Amino acid sequence: MKIESLLSRRCIVLNLELALKSQVIEKMLSIAADHPGVADIGRLRADVLRREQDMSTGIGKTLALPHAKSAGVTQPVLAFATLLKEIDFDSIDHEPVKIVFLLATPEEMLAEHLKLLGRITKLAGREDVRQRLVLAQSPDEVIALFRVEEKDFPQI
Repeated sequence: MKIESLLSRRCIVLNLELALKSQVIEKMLSIAADHPGVADIGRLRADVLRREQDMSTGIGKTLALPHAKSAGVTQPVLAFATLLKEIDFDSIDHEPVKIVFLLATPEEMLAEHLKLLGRITKLAGREDVRQRLVLAQSPDEVIALFRVEEKDFPQI
């Protein structure tokens, strides 16, 4: 399992025009709602919002990574978006967010969940990758970027 294999065109949206953190999270959930791995969007929403209440998933470097281990999904689910304008996400570095990933995994996939969070953070934490993600013109371009960047990484 790699990021590029988890991403699908229908779960990638570029240049979202939103103003609030809550709108971004709701939009990411709506993007993921039709994913075949989502069995209960209400449960997934509750789990993601509960995680966000514990601590902001604005992880710094213009990245947000709302995530949850959830009984609302039957397989790993990943959605990706760029924002037209940076927004406040209560990030740990107090910087606004421009790139958002939503990750959900079944509750029993704790090890995979943590490895996926680490992989996303490692890759998207690089300035050159973030610049290419923000400039991406299509979902195919985003998927291709991860395919290239993960080519030497092991499966999760």
